[in-house]
Amino acid sequence: MQLETLAVSIQDHIATVRLNRPDKANAMNATMWQDLRRAFDGLDGQPEARVIVLEGEGRHFTAGIDLAMMMGLAPQIQDPCDGRMRERLRRIILDMQDTLTSLERCRKPVLAAIHGACVGGGIDLICAADMRYCSADAYFSIKEIDIGMVADVGTLQRLPKLIGSQGLVRELAYTGRRMEAAEARESGLVNRVFDDREALRAGVREIATTIAAKSPLSIRGTKEMLNYARDHSVADGLNHVATWNAAMLMSEDLSRAMLAGKGAAPLFRD
Repeated sequence: MQLETLAVSIQDHIATVRLNRPDKANAMNATMWQDLRRAFDGLDGQPEARVIVLEGEGRHFTAGIDLAMMMGLAPQIQDPCDGRMRERLRRIILDMQDTLTSLERCRKPVLAAIHGACVGGGIDLICAADMRYCSADAYFSIKEIDIGMVADVGTLQRLPKLIGSQGLVRELAYTGRRMEAAEARESGLVNRVFDDREALRAGVREIATTIAAKSPLSIRGTKEMLNYARDHSVADGLNHVATWNAAMLMSEDLSRAMLAGKGAAPLFRD
């Protein structure tokens, strides 16, 4: 997969999506927004990719939305009719939201490996991942408040469901202050903090390897059930998983797992 702002590779059933604008601190320009959706929609359809690691090249994970992109919005939405101009801006925002939703929409688990700065749009991005891990030098900031705007592509909707404290979410959103790695771990934003970037990569890859060895069909179903349960009642979630297993339970993956020798790891098709 050849993309201008991302490096995408697959090895041993693990796909790596690397933000690849290191000279710009991986600032998310218009091309990167489109590339992200192409990458995750594309990997969703590639059976050999069973799990995805999202990381950044260079000193930082991402500096967030490229300000040059923000400055370029006005010419894109220009129209003598104020209503049509506002409608165009709304459609741009919805399209950007859909880019990040592509991480959730992708059936494969997405593990974000974060080092250095993760600010602004970077928070929106990682909140759409399944799990987040970081190195000790990582820090997080909802920077939109400092440029006079409301974060509008996912942070304010997803972050409260990740860290569980409305007070902390509001403090971060209202102040734009930095949350360091230790606080991110304590709040539940990240699963684990690694000493440095090398340890982060190794640790996240080990977790990804464990996931990649499981039944791909079961992993995909588990992700769908967890996403569905997050946004629905317990009764709705139970009904949905009953329907899923009525259709998918009697798979060859179940047979292989049941028939595997004691202590032997079953091998599954993509």
